[in-house]
Amino acid sequence: MIGTSIYIKGTVTGEEDLVIQGKVDGTIDLGDFEVSVGESGKVTADITARVVRIDGEVAGDVTGSEKVVIAKSGRVRGNIIAPRVTLEDGAIFKGSIDMDPGDTRQGLAPVRTEKAGATPASNPAKNPEMDLKSG
Repeated sequence: MIGTSIYIKGTVTGEEDLVIQGKVDGTIDLGDFEVSVGESGKVTADITARVVRIDGEVAGDVTGSEKVVIAKSGRVRGNIIAPRVTLEDGAIFKGSIDMDPGDTRQGLAPVRTEKAGATPASNPAKNPEMDLKSG
């Protein structure tokens, strides 16, 4: 736990859950663990963790591999990337939310709508003038 009178500047890493009640400037990377920013917490950092819960203030991007929760007392200025995001009634948020970080469309070839060799002029369905018959 980072208490209310503690100020950390730099990179915070570790292998356990973290509760922040004080100030952190820099980067927080706890990969498979949980980060909670308490109501008195003020974080100016990018946060990466399995679960991120924000009751205080965060200025930076937030990445949760499982979920991100911004509580009613939480204030976030930054982008959120997580498969599940909860913004409680009263939460303040400015940024973007990406709930599909592993874009499934990557690597797919574009879909062709025309047959190979066909042009609009030679396709009667695409060119109604081709259907006219002289009499």
